[in-house]
Amino acid sequence: MTRAIPFLDLKRLHSEVREELDDAYRRVIDSGCFVMGPELQAFEGEFARYCGVEHCIGVGNGLDALKLLLQAYCIGSGDEVIVPSNTFIATWLAVTQCGATVVPVEPDMATHNIDVAVIEAAITSRTKAIIPVHLYGQPAEMDSIMAIAAAHSLVVIEDAAQAQGARYKGRRAGGLGHAAATSFYPGKNLGAMGDGGAVLTSDSSIAEKVSQLRNYGSKRKYVHDIQGGNSRLDELQAAFLRVKLSALDRWNARRQEIADWYADYLANSALQQPRIEAGCESAWHLYVVRAERRDDLQRFLSERGISTVIHYPIPPHRQACYAGMVGTSLPRAERLAHDVLSLPMCPTMGREDVAIVADAIVAFGA
Repeated sequence: MTRAIPFLDLKRLHSEVREELDDAYRRVIDSGCFVMGPELQAFEGEFARYCGVEHCIGVGNGLDALKLLLQAYCIGSGDEVIVPSNTFIATWLAVTQCGATVVPVEPDMATHNIDVAVIEAAITSRTKAIIPVHLYGQPAEMDSIMAIAAAHSLVVIEDAAQAQGARYKGRRAGGLGHAAATSFYPGKNLGAMGDGGAVLTSDSSIAEKVSQLRNYGSKRKYVHDIQGGNSRLDELQAAFLRVKLSALDRWNARRQEIADWYADYLANSALQQPRIEAGCESAWHLYVVRAERRDDLQRFLSERGISTVIHYPIPPHRQACYAGMVGTSLPRAERLAHDVLSLPMCPTMGREDVAIVADAIVAFGA
């Protein structure tokens, strides 16, 4: 049996910034302020600047970030929103929980991101927005998407949950559309110590609306101008995220190095490797390959202590919660669900770790 290779070793990763994390914890405890305080305000400013936008609004999680943006743009019942057929279900849930209708568009089979060539065919008189997902860390083809949106007067909301630090033609993900939503789930490139999320935009009116919606519809305490909810990034998570934001570029550079090693070691394998489009700098949240005998390969690797994950085994339209879409044919999303496998990807991995994974894959015969 080979040395165990975890999919993501957060304990080891956090050890690199343990002292700073401890300082952040103590700072919050000593302040006596735990919600909507100085740590959140500081993080929102720092992350907005990092992404190249005017405003960052910290919220409870990535799903809430998407929902709050849809609400801020007054998208709801009777409206349609174009979404990728190949994505984590949160992208769809945000739309349907706002009362709008998802209109799935199939992926480009090389990048797995939304296929811009078929977006326009999905637009109707009821279409209000497009939500491109920067899947696995690679930005979607945003110039084409923004051009389509401009031609049809549509809003573009980036789902940037997997792309913190990624660039598209020199600009950061999160600052490429009209607004963006991101997640700070612990496994993300920029992960909290619990749930968290944020909205990013340079539109001051949308930022103000989201800020109200996340805080009971209130601008001033006990004064509620609109019906809002409670979705606030707390002080402790904001303090932790400030520490990890300072390490993000360093950790993403390591992810790039790991991706390069995988590409080198697996160059002669039968696996379909990731393809990064010109002008894109992936954050390498995931390293996703395609294999004809995916399930057998995953079992083989697991038996050798190598952890892998399938992103995602069941596409949204085949989930029980969207049973009303039974009969919908989305063959590209279904093909990817059958083939994809995410290999271990963590900034703490070394070349030897990648070689162990690659050698096992070659031994399997993939």
